[in-house]
Amino acid sequence: MLRLKALGARHSGIGAVTRATDGLGPDRRLVVAAFGVAQILGFGTSFYFPAVFATPIVADTGWSLGLVVSGTSIGLLVAGLISPQVGHLIDHHGARPVICASSLLNAAGLIAVGLAPNVAVYLIAWVVIGLAMGTGLYDAVFAALGQRYGREARGPITNLTLFGGFSSTICWPLSAFLIEHTGWRMACFIYAGLHILVALPLQYAVTGNRRIVPSATTTNDEVAPQPPTVSSKHERRIFLLVATILSLAAGIGSIVIVHFMIFLQSRGVAEAAAVTLGTLFGPAQVGARIIERLFGTRYHPIWTMVACCVLMAVSLALLFGHFAWLVVTILLYGAGYGISWVGRGTLPLALFGPVRFPRLMGKIAFPSLIVQALAPSAGALMIEHAGVDATIGLLTAFALINVVLIALLWTMCRAQLRTEP
Repeated sequence: MLRLKALGARHSGIGAVTRATDGLGPDRRLVVAAFGVAQILGFGTSFYFPAVFATPIVADTGWSLGLVVSGTSIGLLVAGLISPQVGHLIDHHGARPVICASSLLNAAGLIAVGLAPNVAVYLIAWVVIGLAMGTGLYDAVFAALGQRYGREARGPITNLTLFGGFSSTICWPLSAFLIEHTGWRMACFIYAGLHILVALPLQYAVTGNRRIVPSATTTNDEVAPQPPTVSSKHERRIFLLVATILSLAAGIGSIVIVHFMIFLQSRGVAEAAAVTLGTLFGPAQVGARIIERLFGTRYHPIWTMVACCVLMAVSLALLFGHFAWLVVTILLYGAGYGISWVGRGTLPLALFGPVRFPRLMGKIAFPSLIVQALAPSAGALMIEHAGVDATIGLLTAFALINVVLIALLWTMCRAQLRTEP
């Protein structure tokens, strides 16, 4: 019998680090809520920024839409390049200086965007926002939570993604309101103020300068059972496999999100109906994450990534095959993509343990963020030169490859964990 399920069930028990509620820090619900508010602001002013801001910026400045939208790609590229160093800094100096710096960098970058007299300054401002993305979005905060809670971080990580899933739901209408009433430049300044006045104090309050010291005992003075991590013999291969799986999932997701409306319209859906169908994507993500939160302690995190890869592959295959019920396709894909972010944080933690998690999280984030940065442009080129059907077909093929890779990872982990005492 595969031990992964049994091992995952132990994650709900007491881990190797002391709980945050025993006097070492604030209640973890407050920690997650504080980080969650910052994530909503962080994603809303970076990853989701062009969806609402791009059109008014182009209309006001005359800059090309491609250059305006490319700001996010620059930001993701910068975030990917610095991610290994971010993990190293969190590992050695704790989360507070790194994560609090993200609020300051976000504010500085948004102020620069709001003041930008030309597109060159605008794109340079996105380099600063990219530094903020690398130091303050999911990967950095996952590392911080893993450092604070050890193997118990699965619940906080999942809860954090629930907050992040509402970023577009909150920030898109808020951005539209601010732009309509104050203009896009003033909207940038207001968001900068929110990063300073809201996100920065919240993150400062729930992070410490130094990591919490691992405890050899539990609250019952008994040694807590710990799920075994992979041994050094196969660690490099497993690490590369995990990084590849997460990068493929991120790349596929990035292309689909950016070109989602084009894909739907290619299936004969009118623009207004496509927008309506598109609203199902967010609830599907959050719904899947809620299910993961409710039942995730009963199984190993590898099953989260198995479900992610299978759901993304099945939904893309249905889209490629012109499946009539697009609602089903969207719900399946949204669910798979939604839990990919949970697996991104929980699977490396379970496989490699909490001690090196911050540093390894930075290394895993590096290729993933680079792929995310380049994928939308690659998708646009594929659509332009090969057509929508060929693009969806290629994405389906990549998704099926990811199913094979996660099956290989499952096999390797099963064989490895069986050898543990």
